[in-house]
Amino acid sequence: MSNLKIEKNGSVEIITINRPDKLNALNKATIKELGDAVTAAAASKEVTAIIITGAGEKAFVAGADISEFANYSAEEGKALSQSGHTNLFDLVENTEKPVIAAVNGFALGGGLELAMACHIRIASSNARMGLPEVSLGVIPGYGGTQRLAQLAGKGKAMELIATAGMIKADEAYQFGLVNHVVEQAELMDKAMEIAQQISKNSSVAIAAAIRTVNAGFNKKVDGFQKEIEEFGKCFETEDFKEGTQAFLGKRKPNFPGK
Repeated sequence: MSNLKIEKNGSVEIITINRPDKLNALNKATIKELGDAVTAAAASKEVTAIIITGAGEKAFVAGADISEFANYSAEEGKALSQSGHTNLFDLVENTEKPVIAAVNGFALGGGLELAMACHIRIASSNARMGLPEVSLGVIPGYGGTQRLAQLAGKGKAMELIATAGMIKADEAYQFGLVNHVVEQAELMDKAMEIAQQISKNSSVAIAAAIRTVNAGFNKKVDGFQKEIEEFGKCFETEDFKEGTQAFLGKRKPNFPGK
C-alpha cells in the first residue's frame, strides 16, 4: 500500500504524504516513494510544477519515524543521513521544476527539512515548525543545519536547533522561512495559484534559474559565473525565441519547453 496520494490539477502534480495516523512521519519507505514520485514528475513533459503536502489537518510531516533508527550504530546513522540526502532532500532541491511545500500543521524534524528543500513554502496559519532533534540526543540529519541557516540566518538557526523549540507560522514568515501564510482552508488554493503562475512561463528558463540560484549556495561553484553561463545558454533555446517574438508581437507566448 502506497504512503502517497498523487493527483494532477492541469499541469500541476500534487503529492500528498498519506500517513495521517502517524502524522505523516517519514519512514524509509515513504522517503523512497517521495523521491521516486518527484523524479517521475520532474521527467514528465506534462508537469510544470509540483506541490507536496500532508494528509489531514494536523501535520505536513511531524518528523522522521524514530522507531526505525533508535538502535542504529554510528555507521548506520551516517548511511541513513546520506541516503536521505541523495534520495530525497537534495533531489527535491535540485529538481528543475519548482517544488512548492504546502505546510499544513506540524512540520518538525524531517518534515521541516523536507519543506526547506522545496523551492517555495506556503504555511497554514496553524502550522508549527521546528527541529527538535537535540532533545533526542542527535542533530538534524537531512540538511536542516544547512538550509535553516541559509533561509533564516545563522543566529536564528542556532537558536531553533539548540532550544529544540517550535515556532508559529507568522514568526516563520517574519524571518523568511516561509513565503506566505494563509488560513488552512486557503492553503491549497494559494499553492495552486503560485503553481499556475509558474506554468505560464518558460520551463527551460525556470530550470536554468533553479540551477543558478542553487549554485549561489554551493561553496564549490561561482554563482555569478553560473548565472553568466546559464543566461547565455537561454539564447539558444526555442523558448527564448518564442518569448521574445511574442513580446515584440504583443501576444502571449506559447512556450514549447525546449
